Amino acid sequence: MKLDMYQATVPPCVRALTNLIAILEKAEGYAAARKIDPAVLLNTRLFPDMLPLTMQIVIAGDIARGGAARLAGRDVPAFDSGTATFGQLIDGLRHSIAFLETLTPEQFNGAEDRTVTWNTRSSSKSMQGTPYLFQHVLPNVFFHVSTAYGILRHVGLEIGKQDFLGKT
Repeated sequence: MKLDMYQATVPPCVRALTNLIAILEKAEGYAAARKIDPAVLLNTRLFPDMLPLTMQIVIAGDIARGGAARLAGRDVPAFDSGTATFGQLIDGLRHSIAFLETLTPEQFNGAEDRTVTWNTRSSSKSMQGTPYLFQHVLPNVFFHVSTAYGILRHVGLEIGKQDFLGKT
């Protein structure tokens, strides 16, 4: 059976970002109910050398959007993350999902063998489509969503595995 790159890319990314939105909505309510300045939660890190919650969320959306765009042969849309509030971060994730939903299965034809090139902060990298998806895109999306979840769980937000996985 041939790998369906669209199905392996778009639905898992949409689901991860959708579940992250639900978690962030709970976090926003949690902060309000406990009179916690939202900036405290948004700037929380699991360890001093790790990125804060805000960046975990921004990067999850960037990787999902950029990875899918590259695999589909489309330009990567950039969204300005601006100053981050829960509302702005949720909005950014919704924009990422909306972009993902514009992609069609046909755009992913041949993506498994397509050479994907992208820039990091320090270099340019290239990979074939399948390894790019399974060794870069999905692990990064799940890492940043999981880290956001971990940060919020660490500060006391009552969420569990079902919040991360979402409805099946």
